[in-house]
This record gives sequence, C-alpha cells and structure tokens, in this order.
Amino acid sequence: MVIYWWFHREITGLEAEERLKTRGIHGSFLARPSKKNVGDFSLSVRVGDLVTHIRIQNTGDYYDLYGGEKFATLSELVEYYTAENGILQDKDGTVIELRYPLNCSDPTTERWYHGHLSGQNAEKLLCAREESGTFLVRESLSKPGDFVLSVLTDEKGKAGGKRVSHIKIMCQNDRYTVGGSEMFDTLTDLVDYYKRKGIEEISGNWVHLKQPYYSTRVNAADIDSRVKQLDLTTEQEEEGEGEKSKAGFWEEFDALQKSEAKVKKSREEGQRPENKSKNRYKNILPFNDTRVPLRGRNADVVGSDYINANYVRNNLSESGAPKVYIATQGCLATTVNDFWQMVWQEDTRVIVMTTREVEKGRNKCVPYWPDLQTSKEVGPYVVTNNSEREATDYKIRVLEIAPVDQPNQSRTIWHYQYMSWPDHGVPHEPGAVLSFLSQVNGKQADYPDAGPMVIHCSAGIGRTGTIVVIDMIIETIDAIGLDCDLDIPKYIQMVREQRSGMVQTEAQYKFIYLSVSEYIQTTKETETEYGNLQLKHQPVSKKVSKDKNKSVCDAFELLSLLPNVPFKNPVCRQSNHVEIRTCGGREDSL
Repeated sequence: MVIYWWFHREITGLEAEERLKTRGIHGSFLARPSKKNVGDFSLSVRVGDLVTHIRIQNTGDYYDLYGGEKFATLSELVEYYTAENGILQDKDGTVIELRYPLNCSDPTTERWYHGHLSGQNAEKLLCAREESGTFLVRESLSKPGDFVLSVLTDEKGKAGGKRVSHIKIMCQNDRYTVGGSEMFDTLTDLVDYYKRKGIEEISGNWVHLKQPYYSTRVNAADIDSRVKQLDLTTEQEEEGEGEKSKAGFWEEFDALQKSEAKVKKSREEGQRPENKSKNRYKNILPFNDTRVPLRGRNADVVGSDYINANYVRNNLSESGAPKVYIATQGCLATTVNDFWQMVWQEDTRVIVMTTREVEKGRNKCVPYWPDLQTSKEVGPYVVTNNSEREATDYKIRVLEIAPVDQPNQSRTIWHYQYMSWPDHGVPHEPGAVLSFLSQVNGKQADYPDAGPMVIHCSAGIGRTGTIVVIDMIIETIDAIGLDCDLDIPKYIQMVREQRSGMVQTEAQYKFIYLSVSEYIQTTKETETEYGNLQLKHQPVSKKVSKDKNKSVCDAFELLSLLPNVPFKNPVCRQSNHVEIRTCGGREDSL
C-alpha cells in the first residue's frame, strides 16, 4: 500500500489554497488544523480552479463532518471519503472529490522515522527484532501533528514477548517534548538527548534508546536526501564486540538478503533431469508457481513445456491491472526455439536485452535473432531481421515473426539491446538507462493489447531485476505523482517472491535508488506543475543524462526507425480568484 502524507501541521487556509493551486489539480486535497476551533481540523480540497474548505469536528471521542459518519481517527475519515466519491457535495450541489492527497514533507529525514505507522504494526516490527532498546518514531494517528516514540523494553509484555513502550511526543509551537521542561527544536535533537539520558515512565521504569529500527519508506520528493544519507556509509565499532559494521546501502541490502533466505518455494520443474540442460546456470531456476509454461507441447513428454522464465507482476501497483513482465535467462543454443515459442504465445511485442552476447570472453547469450535482412526458422516459426539501428547506448532491431505455415500472420517485434552496461558493476550514472526505458515504454504503449515485455540478461536476475524494479517504481510515480511514498526494498522483496535472486548486488541496489532519484529530479525540473500530476514516462526527446558529452539526440536519430513518436507538452493551468466555500452551512476560518 502506498502511504500518503496529506496532513499539513502549520498552515492557514490561505496557505492551503496557495499550495493546492500551485501544486495540485482538481481532486487534490490536504488536511490541516482548524484556526477557528482549536482541536478541530479542516479538509481543503481543490474543486476545478477553486478551493473548498470542509470543517472536521474532533469531539475527543470521534471525528466527523458535523453530522456525517463517525470515525476513530482522522486517517479513517479521510480514507472513507476518498473511497466513497460522490458523497461530499457543496451547498450548490457540486460534488467534492478527494482523489489526490497533497503531501507535506516528513518532519525529519532520519531513517528511524516511520511516518504513518500504527502502534500495532510498530510493535510487530520491534518485537520481530527482539533487541531491547530498539526504537522508532512514528506519526500519532490519534492526534495528527504529534508523534510517538515506540521502544522495545526488557519487560515482559501481555502476549508473552517483550513489552513495547509508546511515548507521546507533543509538538508545541514548532518544538517537541515528551513532557516536562525539556523542549527541542527538532525530533533529531529530542531522540539524541534521550539516547544519552533515557526516559523515566510514570511507573518508574526506565526506557533506554539503544539502536534505531530504520525505515526503508521514503517520500518520493525527499528521496534525494535519503540517497545522500545512505551514501554516507560509515564504519563504527559495535559496542562490546570491537567489530566494524557498515551502514547505509549495505545495511539495507544485507537485510534484504537475509529476508530472502526465508522464502521457500518449489523449483521442482527446473530441477528435473529432463530440464537441467535448459538452464544456463544450474542453481538459478524459476519458481514453479510463477514460471511461464510453454503451451501446445506434448503433455506425454516430461519437461516439454519448460523454459527458465517467470511472470513478474507489479503487485504494489494501485493503478488498475498490474503491469506484467517476463524475466528470463539469456538464450542457450538449445533454448532458442523455446524462447520464440514463448514470445509468440504471450503476444510479446517488446524484448529488452541488457547484456552483450559475449562479455570478457564469456558467452552471455546466444544471438537468437538472424543477421540483418535475413530470416531463420525457429521451430514452427520464422524470424526475420528487417532493420537495425544503433543509438548512443543501445541498439534497436525491428524483427518479424510468423508461423511457418501461416506467413501472413506476422507480428513485429521490437528488440532493444542495452550495450553500455559494464562487465562488472553498474552504469556510472542512470541517465542513459532512464532514456532507454523511456524508449522501451514508448514502444510498448504503441501496442496497448500486447502481452508482457520480455526482459533478460544472462542469468535473468541481476540486471534484469534492476531494470524491472526501476520501471515498476517509475510506473508508480507516473500513476500517483511525486507526492507518493516509496519503499524500494519492498519492491525488491515483491519481485524476488516471483523470481529468485532479482537484484543481485549492493551496487545494483544503490543504482535503483540513484535512478529513481534522478527520474524524480528531472520530472520536477521539466514539469510546470509539481504535485499530484498524472505524470507519464519521460518524453523520448529528452536525454536524462548528467554527462554533458553524451549525445542528447538519440531519439531524433531514431525517428526514421520509430514512427509516430508521441510528444507531450507540459500542462499549464490558470488560477482564478480565491473563493471560500462552505460545507453543511458552516464556514471555516482562514
């Protein structure tokens, strides 16, 4: 689930209008404290070019819209009216839609801040860690604007495990306190102070903050800060052990590696003696439950439907049907026919290859396509190479496939081979890869009814996983906007549950962060409105590269090869005079 940070703690109605008109579109909304009735809240919603303000009553027992449904938390109220479009209406009958939450920045970029996390879920996280003194900070769900420090203690809890103490952090006049005389300018100052001193509970028990439980969630707009923070890979002596430990990217990636060891799924089909010769690497095998079975094969021949490939779905997508990919290994001479059978049966129109055929003298993938202007039979199909064109970092081939006995039933296949991925490591900057993905997705969009794109490298997990995860996250940003929250490790866990080992190295893991960061930064710079816009993939005319010496004209060089390239102009909107509206006959004060 993508979490939204729509609560703006210290703004007035006029400031809310300004933000919604400059950063939002029709349906954008935010919640804020009421300036008229302390303790109440206001829901500010953009309706067309205007902004409507709706009073939210907080009785101390529940939240409601002065007579509407009653809710235990402000979050539940907002979620309800977001899901139930059409219920809210202005006094003139205008429907008020809550569609796009307009986010504010997190109060801190510290990784121990988990934002919108319930107390129950905080306890699950901390108890799973089992180390007393593990702590995190989260937003208060019962009183938006305040926060909670959740700490795992040494004491025994009601359920038998260790007790979690939840300590309220109050925000008063832009300063933070847990009660008493100590006030702090930032959450970081507060946490640092109590890490040294400890906190005495009313019961007399002392709570000590020893090690943070880091969140991997980050607001998309703040990802650059997170990257810089993770990049400060530090070495510190672990208390009492004298060992060195790394933080940052290594720490997150190491946690991912440990969690993958818990995934136990069958790979029985790939382990069959009949199928062993079809695997490029004997231990890199597809999960049974997501593997791509070849259709139309003789069921009496064991293993005849096997290919080392998996369907990979973006199960974190919240924009309709999830995008589906096929992740597979680089072809062996004995699997070329099976590969083209898969391409045909899945109605694939775009193939992405992220390796050269040979690297450092090692075979990575046999050429499964014919030479230019030639054809070759691959089982019951014939494949023709109609054209090839090289860009700065990749090569495009326009192929054609048809059944041997039905040559008129041909399909065009676009083959994108990325040539600039180094033998070891990752590209030195992500701009070229983002430009490449823009081209790939632009072509996939030309075939709205086509099947999944096929993506492969050599083993079909390292570079393949990196490309798939980057593309999934870009899809999320495009669908929701720059005010979404992202959890990159969660995406990797999700794809690893569908194909083992996706994203192989810490360098690839970091490259995903850098790619997403650059995509967001470039989008901010090129869009005239920043906020909850329905963004699309990079227009193919843009080269998203920091290397000024690299060509920025790849797309124009390819126009003869890529017909009907769509260009999208930025959206410009005009703001009308501010108008304050009421809901239910009540007016909120600015």
